[in-house]
Amino acid sequence: MTYVSERSGAGSSPSGAGGDRQPWTAGTGRTTRKRSVSYADAGVSIEAGDRAVELLKSKVKETRRPEVMGDLGGFAGLFRLDTKKYKNPILASSTDGVGTKLVIAQQLDIHDTIGIDLVAMVVDDLVACGAEPLFLLDYIATGEVVPDRVAEIGAGIADGCRYAGCALLGGETAEHPGVLRPDEYDVSATGVGVVEESEILSPDRVEVGDVVIAMRSSGLHSNGYSLVRHVLLGAGRMRLDVVIDDFGRQRTLGEELLTPTKIYAQDCLKLITEAEVRSIAHVTGGGIPGNLVRVLPEHVDAVVDRATWKPQPIFDLIQSKGRIDDQDMESTFNMGVGMFAIVSAEDADRALATLAGRGVDAWHAGEIIEGTGKVQMIGQHTRG
Repeated sequence: MTYVSERSGAGSSPSGAGGDRQPWTAGTGRTTRKRSVSYADAGVSIEAGDRAVELLKSKVKETRRPEVMGDLGGFAGLFRLDTKKYKNPILASSTDGVGTKLVIAQQLDIHDTIGIDLVAMVVDDLVACGAEPLFLLDYIATGEVVPDRVAEIGAGIADGCRYAGCALLGGETAEHPGVLRPDEYDVSATGVGVVEESEILSPDRVEVGDVVIAMRSSGLHSNGYSLVRHVLLGAGRMRLDVVIDDFGRQRTLGEELLTPTKIYAQDCLKLITEAEVRSIAHVTGGGIPGNLVRVLPEHVDAVVDRATWKPQPIFDLIQSKGRIDDQDMESTFNMGVGMFAIVSAEDADRALATLAGRGVDAWHAGEIIEGTGKVQMIGQHTRG
């Protein structure tokens, strides 16, 4: 830690006026006009950061995998890749954040689920190429390190890593006074996974006649929250503590908006071992058309029938309050589908049975036909 102090006496003049210029050294014991300035005076508490790390250690240990080397506190996380398991291992990486869903968490002072959202956004991108998530590194920036709050955020990240089967290998908590308000924070994470080169999922595998399987989302997940806040909390003037009858179980608007993102990583890895999976699409920003198109080759189209599922009530609320047209809804939100898997027609039933056995709500949502690399949305969602 650097301390800055001001010297007294004639010798303190930079130009040497009033006496010979004297070299300044720390710890001379000279009387100063001002006390030393510490890092804490600038708004950064090393002690609070250390306390936050201590509170997190037990949760991080729950995510440990056999390949992890060392413990928290090093300058880098170490992970021994078991190369004997693969002929040609390919590392995959993904990085993401949570976006303005963080604002809802901060307004409600609920911080133990946002980390699950963070992990989901990263690991479900990794599994989309067939990679097993191995480890994750997180980054938390906050205006003031409040140890209990940082520990709650970190606990959510650790929970997400456990659900995904990956290790929380390390991370960074940064205090940014003057940039963020004391109660503000932002989070991001980077994950690394591995996949056998011959088993990488890609558009090249998709064939005419394949089946499109949809997996239900847990709600909004972590996309579109700027529009949600504008429509519901801004123009709509709704309160986060208002109970919405359509949500059921006396759920408030705030509880619905903070519903953690579903993590599909382990479910999809199991699916890959049980069925002929051609490609997987993680439905995030851009909605169903914008993400499913990313896993299609140029000579086919994916036909998705909206009539095969009913979106959760939150989507109807947003659309009606904001008077948003169907196209904007579908290009912004997941509309009730968090993940798509394109599988061979022969393995479609096996795939659905595998997902059902893991408690995943999944259904036959469409098919692959000859085309030009587009997503065709047909039919209408069931309403009411």
